[in-house]
Amino acid sequence: MSDTFFHMSLPWWELAIRATIIYFLVMLLLRASGKRAVGQFTPFDMVLLILVGNAVQNGMNGGDNSLPGALLLCIVLIMLNYGVAFVSSRNRRVQQLVEGVPVLLARNGKVFEDVLKREHVSREDFDEALRQADGGEQDMICYALLETNGKISFVMNDGERSEFPERKPPVSART
Repeated sequence: MSDTFFHMSLPWWELAIRATIIYFLVMLLLRASGKRAVGQFTPFDMVLLILVGNAVQNGMNGGDNSLPGALLLCIVLIMLNYGVAFVSSRNRRVQQLVEGVPVLLARNGKVFEDVLKREHVSREDFDEALRQADGGEQDMICYALLETNGKISFVMNDGERSEFPERKPPVSART
């Protein structure tokens, strides 16, 4: 094997800094793209993810294609991911910044079309999720939330609980 296979062309600390910058930049861009992009991959989303991964590769490795460089980048990325998860699990503000907050999509049988548009959820996707929910009829919705993982969850009226309280909707649902 050649000497360049095991020799890094950049200092270890530069690879670590590059990986850190790219990690947070990609996390910020994915966060800005919305919950639907993370929770419900379409073929277009998968193509975008592959292309983003390819686009940031050279920015991270700086042309260093060595085995130690690749190993170092993997270790840094895994440590960053662990660190963000660790801090997020202990700090609610960081968790909300990284993962977002659930968004109210419907309440007491009324679907908020403007919120669906803002969150890039098509009415067809909402209706599909509703059909998959127990008793999936719009007038039976107590409330529907777009969860932080991109899934839509429903709480349906059951006779005892007839309305979702109006006075304290989630912060992100206020319009």
